[in-house]
Amino acid sequence: MWLSIILLAAVFLGLYDIAQKRSLNNNSVIMVLFCSILTSSIVLTPCLLVSVFSPSILEKTPFFVPFVDWETHLFIVVKSLIVLSSWLFGYAGMKNLPLTIVTPIKATQPMWTVLGAMLIFAERLNLAQTIGVVVILCCFYLFSMVGKREGIYFRSNKWVWCLLASTLIGASSGLYDKYLMCHFDKMAVLVYYTYYQLIGMGMILLYFVWKNKKSEIVENRTFQWRWSIPFIGIFLSCSDFLYFYALSLPDSLIAVISPLRRTGMILAFAYGAICYREKNKRAKLWCLIGMVVGVVFLYGGTM
Repeated sequence: MWLSIILLAAVFLGLYDIAQKRSLNNNSVIMVLFCSILTSSIVLTPCLLVSVFSPSILEKTPFFVPFVDWETHLFIVVKSLIVLSSWLFGYAGMKNLPLTIVTPIKATQPMWTVLGAMLIFAERLNLAQTIGVVVILCCFYLFSMVGKREGIYFRSNKWVWCLLASTLIGASSGLYDKYLMCHFDKMAVLVYYTYYQLIGMGMILLYFVWKNKKSEIVENRTFQWRWSIPFIGIFLSCSDFLYFYALSLPDSLIAVISPLRRTGMILAFAYGAICYREKNKRAKLWCLIGMVVGVVFLYGGTM
């Protein structure tokens, strides 16, 4: 069951990447990020309000938000800080690099998550799952090699380094998610970490506004409202809910879930190749085919 759930989460994550790219093109990174988090908070607020004032309505559903103590809130604050720092680096890279380069770099995140899952949680994969994970990770690596054909050299490109920082921080977030789902309620984590992100992002926004006296944040770009911006938060909320739900199931494996969730990059790749006419589509397509083969092995091994 958790495998089907995480594949659906991957679809929403791919749509999230597309909405990001459309929103960030010649736009303010800080303002886009703040508005997307605000949208996520608005989407999740009804679940919290109903859970507090009419708990019987949602109590037996996956959308119920239980009361949590202050110790739990501290763990969730750590989660929000990790994700927010990853997003700040990731959004900057997304804005300044081709989408068919961004998604493969971000997709290397499962490699670090898989290694961490084996070291920290002692997860073990069967033969088919191992083949699937190895194939997917190899394809992620080949994607990064294709980037060199487009004149994007990882060692000297600051936006690539931003994405790499985002990827490593995101990998640590994935491992922390597994710990949180083993000890705390998934909806409580999802709702409150979104609120804490909004507070943190609001403080960052106020700092930039106070320093610059204008909305010209990040490379002197003024903020332009686009209808793709709220969909960043909507798609991410859907993906995160399904992701946390899959992680909370007792037989789920973060070493399998993390690579599968990143296969949503197929949608983002197709969008970048068709709408932005990005280069080296054939080489990248072969990498995507390899990813699909890896997913088949993962699915077969899990079933």
